[in-house]
Amino acid sequence: MKAYPLGQLYAEMAFIAYHFKWPGAELMAFDHGERRRWCREISAINRQLDQRPDDLFALA
Repeated sequence: MKAYPLGQLYAEMAFIAYHFKWPGAELMAFDHGERRRWCREISAINRQLDQRPDDLFALA
């Protein structure tokens, strides 16, 4: 079994903590899939607030 890359783990945790202010211990309790899901959801919220298209190369 391969270990999850530490740099990616901290990047995901920092991203979620920055936006939701959740403590590190709570974020460490999430499995990889759950953290990635929260990152996708936060990104979707940011795109909507910024009124950016999902695909920046699909500008009309």
